[in-house]
Amino acid sequence: MLRIGLTGGLASGKSTVAALFAAKGVPVIDTDLIARDVVRTGTPAHAAVANAFGKSILDPTGAVDRARLRERVFADPHARRQLESILHPHIRAETEHRSARLIAPYCVVVVPLLIETDFDELVDRILVIDAEEALQIERAMRRSGLTSEAVRAILAAQTDRATRRARADDIIENNGDAAGLAPQIDALHQRYLALSRQASP
Repeated sequence: MLRIGLTGGLASGKSTVAALFAAKGVPVIDTDLIARDVVRTGTPAHAAVANAFGKSILDPTGAVDRARLRERVFADPHARRQLESILHPHIRAETEHRSARLIAPYCVVVVPLLIETDFDELVDRILVIDAEEALQIERAMRRSGLTSEAVRAILAAQTDRATRRARADDIIENNGDAAGLAPQIDALHQRYLALSRQASP
C-alpha cells in the first residue's frame, strides 16, 4: 500500500484536503488525533508529559490541557523539543500500527511536522499543502482567535514554505476557496491509484 504523507504549515488547509481524500474512500490517518489519544489520562505518555512539565499543564480532571501546553512549548524551543521527544515515538508507533492494518491502494497520513521530524521515513511520497503566509495568518486568527503575533510565532517554529515545497513530491496550492481544491485532489487521486498499481507485485 502506498503511503502519502500530507503536510503543510499552520492553517494551510490540511484538514480540508484530508476530508476530500476521505470522501473518495481513501483511508486517512491523522497524527494530530493520535497525539490526543496517546496522552489520554492513564497512558505512559500522559505520565511522562505531566512529569516533565508539571501539574500546571493539567486541567481540573487531570487531563492534559492542550492549549496551555501549546502555549508553553511554543514559547520555549527547549520545551518543544522535550515534548516532541516524549510524544513522537508513541505517535510513530501507533501510526505504523494503524497503517499496517489497512487494505487499500493507498492511504493518507496527515503529519503537520512531517518535514521537521523523521516521519518522512514512514511515507512513500510527501504531499504539501501550500498557501500564502498572509492567508495562513488570516485563517488561523479567524479559526482560533489567536493574535497575529501568536500566529507568527507558531509559523516561525515551523519549516519555511520554500523548504517544505522543495521536499514535496506533490503540491496542492490552496490560495483560494475549497472549490479550487477539488480538481487538484481528483488529479492526485488518479495519480496515486496508478502509482499503487505500479508498486503492486
